[in-house]
Amino acid sequence: MAQGGLQLVAGGGGFIGGHLVADLLAKGFEVRAVDIKPLTEWYQVHEGVENVQADLSDPVACRDAAAGIHTVYNLAADMGGMGFIENNKALCMLSVLESTNMLVAARDAGTERFFYSSSACVYAADKQTDADVTALREEDAYPAMPEDGYGWEKLFTERMCRHFEEDFGLKTRVARYHNVYGPNGTWDGGREKAPAAICRKVASAVMSGVHEIEIWGDGEQTRSFMYIDDCVQGTQMITNADDPRPVNLGSSELVSINQLVSIVEDIAGVTLERRYDLSAPKGVRGRNSDNTEIVARYGWEPSITLRAGLEQTYAWIVEQMSAASH
Repeated sequence: MAQGGLQLVAGGGGFIGGHLVADLLAKGFEVRAVDIKPLTEWYQVHEGVENVQADLSDPVACRDAAAGIHTVYNLAADMGGMGFIENNKALCMLSVLESTNMLVAARDAGTERFFYSSSACVYAADKQTDADVTALREEDAYPAMPEDGYGWEKLFTERMCRHFEEDFGLKTRVARYHNVYGPNGTWDGGREKAPAAICRKVASAVMSGVHEIEIWGDGEQTRSFMYIDDCVQGTQMITNADDPRPVNLGSSELVSINQLVSIVEDIAGVTLERRYDLSAPKGVRGRNSDNTEIVARYGWEPSITLRAGLEQTYAWIVEQMSAASH
């Protein structure tokens, strides 16, 4: 059994949560995974884990979840890709209930460490207006002008984490995730993010023989995408470190959406006719992670290439689509 006590993954039925639970379990930790979804809807359910269905917007559920916990990984949030975020601002803001109640419960339970998964959506919109973007530094979150709804909730909870450490001595750690992707995640239904959506669209074109693809916006908007294995490793590294300041956790490999499509086409061995929906949600024009700070603090940064991660992700999504069609 690994040293460090019982680990709680709030949002353990989600994409990142499921991978984090698997990694903690593999390292010998005792794990409690909590999610609002019924177990049948969890992305991954692991044997040897205390799996709990509970609504963490309820303070009583948070108190029960935090009982006996050494480290909290708070990933619980109502979120999805840009289409979901832009059209569900109030739902995204309501995630502040899970965030607040888990912080209070962790404080009251005597929890040693509390990790909060923040987002690159906290960054000021006026620094993300150009596809040829200057990578975002941690200090660019202020003066505050985050993504409406989702970004404001994330930035507010970052401040709560800071003050819970200052006022109550709860060791809080914050990582700003940049576009996490990989297998065992959402790939259809409206909450999926760009890598999964593109993989699904390309796979659908291959399977149907209709060699065309719809792209949201003009395809020139830029992003960086972090593979799930880097996310899980970085999350634990940051949680167990001594520095409480928020830090970027993302790849610095910048690509346009058109380039993302080209990589997936190459993996699939196909070339598609591109149709552009200029009225679709497309988010900020450009966003990339400046990794100067994470390298300076930890001598590490996400390093799995987009091509390598997309190969794994595309293969998994093809498996899901093939299984669903039979």
